[in-house]
Amino acid sequence: MKKIVLAITLLVTTITFAQNKNAKATIEVDGVCLMCKERIEKAAIKAKGVKSAIWDVKTHELKLIYDERKTNLKTIQQSIADVGHDTKEIKATDEAYYSVHPCCYYRDDAVKDDHKND
Repeated sequence: MKKIVLAITLLVTTITFAQNKNAKATIEVDGVCLMCKERIEKAAIKAKGVKSAIWDVKTHELKLIYDERKTNLKTIQQSIADVGHDTKEIKATDEAYYSVHPCCYYRDDAVKDDHKND
């Protein structure tokens, strides 16, 4: 019985140490302007364990540093979708999307065209 408890303890300890407290990731997030940037970064930072979130308006890339022991990419992406922005894996609900400022309607081609020269 002691061997089983020891084996389980070692397994749990190994799994815990295998998680990175400074994991880095880049995900694509839809948006068009600096208001989107602020909203996306705030939503990502609100997810427990996210240490840094920087979104690029031109490339739509969100660069993250986060603690894998406290969160994961799906949770971060859900936080972003909840404030109205789509990621490759999680789409914002229509209610969340239409809650953003009308100049931030990144699904609308006319709005995207208006922001091309920004």
